[in-house]
Amino acid sequence: MFNVLLNAAQAMDGEGRVTVTGARRGARAVLEIRDAGPGIAPEHLARVFEPFFTTKPDGIGTGLGLTISREIVNELGGELRAENHPCGGACFVIELPAATTGAHP
Repeated sequence: MFNVLLNAAQAMDGEGRVTVTGARRGARAVLEIRDAGPGIAPEHLARVFEPFFTTKPDGIGTGLGLTISREIVNELGGELRAENHPCGGACFVIELPAATTGAHP
C-alpha cells in the first residue's frame, strides 16, 4: 500500500488529494486509492505493473514499486489493478480475501 500511496502523491506533484476508501464486498476486502493527478495515459495503463517501467525522470524511482506491490497482493490471494477514475485521476484497487469472524492473524 505504501508504494501505491507514494506513486499517487508523486503523480500529483505536491498538489491535490489522495483518497483512500475501504469496504467489504462479500468474502473480499476492497481498498481503493484514488489521486487527483492527471490519471494514467492510455498507452501506459497496460504497462504500469511491468518491472522497470516508469514514467518518472531518470534517477527517480526504479520502476519496481508497483511490480512488487502487485506481487505481494497476489501472494496474499488478492488482486491489484489500475484504472483511470471517470472523474479524473488514477485509481488503484486492492482486493484481498477478508478475514472471517474470529480469525487471528
